[in-house]
Amino acid sequence: MLILECPYCGVLADETELTPGGEAHLKRFGPGSSDEAFHGYLFERENPRGVHFERWRHSYGCGKWFHAARATDTLEVFGTYSAQVFDPPEEIRKKITAKRPGWTWKDLS
Repeated sequence: MLILECPYCGVLADETELTPGGEAHLKRFGPGSSDEAFHGYLFERENPRGVHFERWRHSYGCGKWFHAARATDTLEVFGTYSAQVFDPPEEIRKKITAKRPGWTWKDLS
């Protein structure tokens, strides 16, 4: 079972208390954008095996959205952080590179 710590209220919540929101750190396109840009936003996603950054909502808790860094192949969680930041915190990036040498942050925006 996946357990994430909400960075806002500090609760360790299992996945039944959370709602997944898809890939984090995407540039979002909406009304007024080109059809190609909106199509890319809706349908073109990376689904890496390994480190992945996701959006989660603490639905049965404080109700706030946050980001989580985890490995899709092992379910190892490297950390959670505010959804209002554009890049993962340096502390989380260091945890990932310590466990997975050679991994580098790829700016997804």
